[in-house]
Amino acid sequence: MKTTEANSLYDHLELESIENLLKGINSEDQKVALAVAQKIPAITSFVEALFRRMTKGGRLFYIGAGTSGRLGILDASECPPTFGVDANVVVGIIAGGDSAIRNAVENAEDSVEAAWEDLLEHNPTSIDTVIGIAASGTTPYVIYGVECARKNGLLTACITCNNNSLLADHVEHPISVVVGPEFITGSTRMKSGTAQKMVLNMISTTVMVKLGKIHGNKMVDMQLSNDKLIARGTRMIVEETGVKSSLAKEYLLKHGSVRTAIDAISDGAKD
Repeated sequence: MKTTEANSLYDHLELESIENLLKGINSEDQKVALAVAQKIPAITSFVEALFRRMTKGGRLFYIGAGTSGRLGILDASECPPTFGVDANVVVGIIAGGDSAIRNAVENAEDSVEAAWEDLLEHNPTSIDTVIGIAASGTTPYVIYGVECARKNGLLTACITCNNNSLLADHVEHPISVVVGPEFITGSTRMKSGTAQKMVLNMISTTVMVKLGKIHGNKMVDMQLSNDKLIARGTRMIVEETGVKSSLAKEYLLKHGSVRTAIDAISDGAKD
């Protein structure tokens, strides 16, 4: 039996108090980070290969179904505002299309052709990368997608929560984070989903740092989409340059990003 389908270590949940249910969930969640830590060597190997491709202009695609697909879309959608990259640099694709983000699409994950067809809409090239995300490691949509991607020269990886999965057999960089039985048997939106989100965070953040999208520890390329982020950007500029807050904000709004504002202030100082 797959670990993701194994019986929960807890039973008679309906008889438990709210506090005990919360404690049980939290106890299981604490196991996730430890399981992810064991896979850092595999994640490192993949990110090194991913970075080499992205420095040449390659893109990163996530493909998945259900919860796994939604997690990929979540991570991809956060890259433009966080790192200032175009929306087509990191792309999340879900079985069943955008309507599946909110509602389950019947039989979408069982399609053995749709994933590659969905990828083809983005004109993939041999310098691109695909990560197949599937807690079970058996989702046909994802397996066929990475298989086709690999045959066409794309770099392939997967994030799954079972050892020796069929999905892992079809990629160059398998990342199998085995977190144990779910608190509710088979509910992979819980620990498995948390593990997948953690690994996605690690991958996208690390590659963006190495691509120069972070200065020191600051998001100098973030999009200024609201007052909170404008205030944050202003503080960054003040800390970096020592100018007054009012001048920092003026430069920020004029130049559109923390990075360019700091460069402009520095150039002015040199003049």
